[in-house]
Amino acid sequence: MKSLRYNVQKAVDLVDELNSWVDEIPPIQQPMRFGNKAFRTFYDRVVERTPAMQEDMLSDNLKGAVIELAAYLNDSFGNRVRIDYGTGHETSFIVWMSCLHKLGFFKQSDFPALVLRLFTTYLALMRRLQKLYMLEPAGSHGVWGLDDYHCLPFYFGSAQLIGQHEILPESVHNDTVLQENHAEYLYLDAIKFIKEVKAGSPFAETSPMLNDISALPSWEKTNGGMLKLYEGEVLKKLPVIQHLRFGTLFPCTWTPSHEADDGSTYIPVSTHPGAGVRAPNLDLESVSAKAPWAQ
Repeated sequence: MKSLRYNVQKAVDLVDELNSWVDEIPPIQQPMRFGNKAFRTFYDRVVERTPAMQEDMLSDNLKGAVIELAAYLNDSFGNRVRIDYGTGHETSFIVWMSCLHKLGFFKQSDFPALVLRLFTTYLALMRRLQKLYMLEPAGSHGVWGLDDYHCLPFYFGSAQLIGQHEILPESVHNDTVLQENHAEYLYLDAIKFIKEVKAGSPFAETSPMLNDISALPSWEKTNGGMLKLYEGEVLKKLPVIQHLRFGTLFPCTWTPSHEADDGSTYIPVSTHPGAGVRAPNLDLESVSAKAPWAQ
């Protein structure tokens, strides 16, 4: 990719600076495996220092927006109390970028760089935080999710591969293809990361949904399904989206599209699925057992 426009580079530098803080905040010794409390030290530093860092990025007439921008950036790194992270936090980072675009800080011509440089820099930081501080997955669907923490690398990554005919959805089973191309293609990088984290078990068992997706004939089909999945499993799920903040940059001005769920149709997902695991809604007449793009 060509050199970044100055404003995009400043945002990348901000995230890189946060990554450097991790070197200074090692995990602490504690009896529990998950949720290392050193994460709270990192999070507190984000809250304390990044407002001024964002002010430094902006021109004088935009500095007043930092009070809203800081809320979205803070929420992008997980929950301080629960020491967890999920797709709602990932969405908060997208809202942060969107707000900077609304302010004119980013331009539409920056969009490819925002995904392929800024978002990927953020993604690398989050993977590091997840592994080092053992963040709990927030709202994970277990094997019936794309990833324990993220959704958007698969949406953005499949969009990046549209028009690519040498690398197909089925190529995710070829480790040589993953190794040679993961640095260029976000989708392949996400698959490679999952295979490394869950090494020792067959991909079809650890990631059955992604395994099913690999049978699709095109990246267009994959990308359309990923958007439906993100809308249905993130944007339309109250437990995920209820923590999202609204303000002048990202106002809540719409009319609700449907009645609130009273909770009567909720079916809990087993935390110990075992070998005979089935999709949690498999027996519901109104819900297909297939991924939304595999009809």
